[in-house]
Amino acid sequence: MINKYVAMGLGALIALAPVAAMAQATPDTTTAAPMAKPAHTGSHRGHVRRKGNTAAHHARASAHHIHKMRTAPAVAPKS
Repeated sequence: MINKYVAMGLGALIALAPVAAMAQATPDTTTAAPMAKPAHTGSHRGHVRRKGNTAAHHARASAHHIHKMRTAPAVAPKS
């Protein structure tokens, strides 16, 4: 039973060794990429204004899909 726990511990040590090595490595600050900007940096008012168009877009896309489904030719079943 103890051999089983020793084997699991050694397996975890071997599996997690690269993670520990990466955590200890210090990144070079001269070549590091700049931090990514947040997705939304504008005003709340502008965001709400743009967000208001999404309902109209979804409605238009849905109507377009239904129209295409009704006018599409029926596929003949293969026999």
